Amino acid sequence: MSLHVHRIRSPAFQLHHALKKHYSVAAATKGTTKASELFSDEQRRQRENVGRIEKIEVRYLGLPHDTTLVMNRELSTPYDCARHIGEKYCQQSALALLDNKTPWDMRRPLRDSCTLQLLNFTSPEPHIANKAFWRSCSFLLGAVLQASFKPEAGLFLHSFPKPNVKSGSFVHDIVLAEEHWNPTVSELRALSIEMVKLAQKNLPIERLDVSSELALEMFHDNPYKREQIPSVAGQNNGQVTVYRVGEHVDISKGPMMGSSGLLGRCTISVAHPVKEGSESGKHFYRMQGVALPAVLRIGHFAYNILENRSRKLNPAKLPNEPFEDTVAEQVA
Repeated sequence: MSLHVHRIRSPAFQLHHALKKHYSVAAATKGTTKASELFSDEQRRQRENVGRIEKIEVRYLGLPHDTTLVMNRELSTPYDCARHIGEKYCQQSALALLDNKTPWDMRRPLRDSCTLQLLNFTSPEPHIANKAFWRSCSFLLGAVLQASFKPEAGLFLHSFPKPNVKSGSFVHDIVLAEEHWNPTVSELRALSIEMVKLAQKNLPIERLDVSSELALEMFHDNPYKREQIPSVAGQNNGQVTVYRVGEHVDISKGPMMGSSGLLGRCTISVAHPVKEGSESGKHFYRMQGVALPAVLRIGHFAYNILENRSRKLNPAKLPNEPFEDTVAEQVA
């Protein structure tokens, strides 16, 4: 299985910018589009069900100065609050912190009056934002992989484990029909380029809590997600949290950063085969990469060290392990 970049021909693995004139991608995007449509319909339904608009007080703590904002319960988000404070806070904030304890997605509606802090990647204590960044990278990698493989590759996105920044890599576990897929340097570089392109689009990353029934409908064509959904819902009061970027939808506990534009330098570094649990026509691979937030810059030598470290097999729970026993580790 190879990647079609410039003059490289690809039987089962494609990048849209190279193959639009040669192949139809409708079959590859049909399931993704359906999930996105269901996401939009449910998002609209939940907004319409808010009913009478109630006001809440949001006490913002931070630069340029503390202030109190009057917002709409179940409609206004930290991103909306940031717009009142200043445009740069919309662009730079990765995550919100409510009442000095609860990480909150930038585009997730606020439920009650609270204090609000906006977190970014240059904060003195960036560990909360860093975890959200690592998780978001795994999610964005799933979007790139979903868009890059042709249907005959037999791609299924399995899951991505909770982030561990100390591991040196973000992860997305996938299933392919091919048993001995070993991507070339050019193919991995092409995936890295697609990650950067996704960042340049600066797409919002949206969160939605849905019923397990709707989640099953969203992922009707992915048997691995359907197997996971009952366990996920069982630990979340019957709800499943899903995220969307562009047309891509996936399951995650969150929180995630507010937009793809916060992703900076990125390398998809390796694909490790996972032999245990694989079967004929369904083979597990652990995709790994490393990235930096857009606001951070380091030298070429230092970044090479990070790249090399990211190629080591990430020790997070493997996709072949019993899901019910490790759902907290397997679904970030």
